[in-house]
Amino acid sequence: MQNKSPETLVVGGLATNCYLYPLEPVPDTPFCPCVVIDPGADADVIIMRLNSLHWYPRYILLTHGHFDHLAALPALFAHYDGKPEVAIHEADAAYLGPQARQVHRQSFIAVTGNSAYVDALWENMPQATRLLVEGDCIGSLRVLHLPGHSPGSAGFYDEAAGLLFSGDTLFMDGFGRVDLPGGDAQALAASLKRLCIGDDSGSIKENTLVYSGHGAATTIGEEKSKYRWS
Repeated sequence: MQNKSPETLVVGGLATNCYLYPLEPVPDTPFCPCVVIDPGADADVIIMRLNSLHWYPRYILLTHGHFDHLAALPALFAHYDGKPEVAIHEADAAYLGPQARQVHRQSFIAVTGNSAYVDALWENMPQATRLLVEGDCIGSLRVLHLPGHSPGSAGFYDEAAGLLFSGDTLFMDGFGRVDLPGGDAQALAASLKRLCIGDDSGSIKENTLVYSGHGAATTIGEEKSKYRWS
């Protein structure tokens, strides 16, 4: 297993985990390319940390389209002159681009009764430059489609390094809510079973570190032990 771990920033009023994950260095250059996963808020904080590490975002990956996981995307994308590739699973594509504001407002209205949080922070969302599907690879990260929390929820799995970015599908001691538009309890149960038990595509080792969308890191084995699996 490679000795490779992400930088973690907790951003925004909903305490979202934003991860910075290094890619292979480019020879004879002072800055290292990286992946930014779920820039949920506080673009200035993210940029400051990238600068301190001498990293730059080659990709901005979104585990899903909910606002607390991408509110800093417009500012981050603009700061780097539109050069990072912005990737989201194709089933959550509507959370980006020209129709995105209405989609995000509808999500917040469905749960809180109003869209004040979105309206206060809104900046126009760039269009995705890449729509992801199951099995795509971004550097050493493989895309796992994990619907349930949202139709296009995805995990990013680095098998060699033994880690998984699970978004809001799997947390320490919990899993994602399904009461937002597009949520599906049955699909989420299947995604959790896939992560913890495996399916026809294989299984994930129990010692795999899980970096969730919120809260502390855990392992597949720890979370597998907490539930009954039929």
